[in-house]
Amino acid sequence: MTDLEIAKAVKTKSILEIAKKLGLDEQDLIYYGKDKAKVTKEASDAKGKLILVTAISPTPMGEGKTTVSIGLADALQELGESVSLSLREPSLGPVFGMKGGATGGGYSQVVPMDEINLHFTGDFHAITSCNNLISAAIYNHIYQGNELDICEVIHQGCLDVNDRSLRDITVSVRDKTWKTSFQITSASSIMALFCLATNRIDLRKRLSQMVVAYNQKHEPITVHDLKLEGALMALLKDAFYPNLVQTLEGTPAFIHGGPFANIAHGCSSVVATKLSLALSNYTITEAGFGSDLGAEKFLNIVCPSAGLTPNVIVLVATIKALKYHGNGSLEQGFTNLKAHLDHLSQYHVPLIVCLNQYSEDKEADILQLKSLVEEEGYSFSISTAYKHGGKGACDLGRLVLQKAALENQFQPLYHWNLSLTQKFEILAKQVYHASQITYSPDAKKTLDLLEKSKYQKAPICVSKTQYSISDDAKKLGYPKDNHIYVKKIKLESGAFFVTFMLGDIYAMPGLPKHPNYEKIDLIDNEIVGLF
Repeated sequence: MTDLEIAKAVKTKSILEIAKKLGLDEQDLIYYGKDKAKVTKEASDAKGKLILVTAISPTPMGEGKTTVSIGLADALQELGESVSLSLREPSLGPVFGMKGGATGGGYSQVVPMDEINLHFTGDFHAITSCNNLISAAIYNHIYQGNELDICEVIHQGCLDVNDRSLRDITVSVRDKTWKTSFQITSASSIMALFCLATNRIDLRKRLSQMVVAYNQKHEPITVHDLKLEGALMALLKDAFYPNLVQTLEGTPAFIHGGPFANIAHGCSSVVATKLSLALSNYTITEAGFGSDLGAEKFLNIVCPSAGLTPNVIVLVATIKALKYHGNGSLEQGFTNLKAHLDHLSQYHVPLIVCLNQYSEDKEADILQLKSLVEEEGYSFSISTAYKHGGKGACDLGRLVLQKAALENQFQPLYHWNLSLTQKFEILAKQVYHASQITYSPDAKKTLDLLEKSKYQKAPICVSKTQYSISDDAKKLGYPKDNHIYVKKIKLESGAFFVTFMLGDIYAMPGLPKHPNYEKIDLIDNEIVGLF
């Protein structure tokens, strides 16, 4: 059976029944059908413990972070614990492009998987509309006389589908042309600040202070200058409420926000994570791509910004993916897992390596991987949640409970008070194993300006390839003594971080030769072909 067929075959509970597991009732919900709802209740003080799921560097073989995350949540529910998930919303770009959906797989899924992977509750559309309203307001202001003296526009439009033709476009206003480009919605400024905002007051503040352009004196023009934050808040009114759904086994799951981890910070919204922590004893969250991207940003940007402390980190790997990194050799491919262990160990949080097991994995390979992990001094567990649901992750669940009971001295890799240059040097050396950093003239100019501004105290968001620890996608395994090239530096004023763009990375992905959309259809009013 396909993932979609499995999901359709399971009889889901009413969303009110799921909400009641978290102490919520009907007045806390805005219904979107029978099996999904917005939660209007604001988070009280967090009572739960936070488990972060991350992975080795991605490969075409797949790693299965979401499948493991969902399976772990189902396992903790199976073990009698109060638990909920906090996951990102899928983008239509990967769904229609190459990667596919993001709702887990097999018997470890969140549902309704087809709706979550497509329009869901419309959050992405609201964020896209906000982003594009800013663009419309900027160029309308110029057309109507340009009272603010805008001469440089830095804000970009966005769209939640892959369209490489929008990477370089020209806008004409009053006989003057402006070079600009579109991003995918998951890479947009609104998505980043939306997911980092802690409440509606903070959301309004972040929207208001967004720098979208500069005047002739290179003074910043903000959303507030355009008198626009009120309209943006109106568009985001319902979108800012976290979405509640369920796993195939009826475990509550908040799915909200969806920044990409190779471009933005790659984590679900702070409001959803905090609500989950307030309503359950354990919250499982996932950070995008490998630990060098999503997890690094979760631990150095999201946690300090939102006051979160992770209690356990689960690092996911597969035999197939490790052999890919090792050119067929598991032992050689283990070096990639070792690179992520070396990185994650620096945060002083209890750490578990989880093998996402495939049915064709050989026992000898599993035992070899277990031995290699334990020789490094780390705990090892296996998940078969894809095949067996929560029961297939109960051993992992027990180990997580043991580790979560331990004290940890969580410490981000750097303090925000350091200079931007110092913060990036720490990441370059301790995460990307760089021996040399080179800045393009454009990046160096931007860096020098930002070092003299209030954004000098902002954290760093690295945009780079997800396929390697380095900035070169071809360097698999554990590349060291890397030469890091910073091509561009971009301020995200609303999100309050500074993006360092390494090498060639596109904020608007393209479609492959045979996109996933060729397989998707509506037959007898049923969606088919998602997986």
